Amino acid sequence: MVPLYKDSQEDICPICLDPLREPVSTDCRHLFCRMCLTQHMDKTSGVLSCPVCRKPYSEGVLGDGYICYSHQKRVCSFCETSRHLLCVECLRSPEHQSHTELSIENAISHYKERLIRRSRKLRKDLGDLQRLKAQEEEMLHALQVDWESHRLRTEQQNQGQTKEQLKTLPQHWLDQQVDLPAEVAKIFNFSEAVTQLSILASGLERTARELDASTLKDASDLLDRSAPQKLGLLSHLPPASPNLN
Repeated sequence: MVPLYKDSQEDICPICLDPLREPVSTDCRHLFCRMCLTQHMDKTSGVLSCPVCRKPYSEGVLGDGYICYSHQKRVCSFCETSRHLLCVECLRSPEHQSHTELSIENAISHYKERLIRRSRKLRKDLGDLQRLKAQEEEMLHALQVDWESHRLRTEQQNQGQTKEQLKTLPQHWLDQQVDLPAEVAKIFNFSEAVTQLSILASGLERTARELDASTLKDASDLLDRSAPQKLGLLSHLPPASPNLN
């Protein structure tokens, strides 16, 4: 791909007249948004010529990720079944006749919307998990305080009386001592789930911001990994403990 150069118009695309997005340079060194130049190619029959100076250029200016390796032609569609970028020759092959394909422009818009919706859902689930985790931490703290208070009281008594006193303790005091390790494990599980959801939500948001043709497969893979049926975090976590009163 031809190196980008700098001039007074470097931030504006001559086609859409907006700030450059994913700038690419033609062989004559004029800069365009990648998508704008791709759409210009779609409307062109015959030799490709620069929209500014009319000098010829090749499809390769779009970059390696936008050229089909099999046929060395510009990709124009995204196959949702195989998750591959396809050129016009690929679309004619029997392999893709029964597949669902989207134009690259529509695929980017479609997947960006899905990524944003999914990230919002995960952020909501993340908030729910964080509240449950906070409840469990409060419960653990209450158990520790109650048991430590009892331990200090019993230590002040004669050592020989301790076993007898333990026998007369209300059952819920003894249950609390047994429950401490289980409560710690439960908080650890919530912490792991919070970390996992946070990483996934951040990945979805970053991918949506940076989405282009070359990252459509990554977006599709990420949506698959973050699907509710794949996660099942809330359903597999232990129920929150009832509040101590």
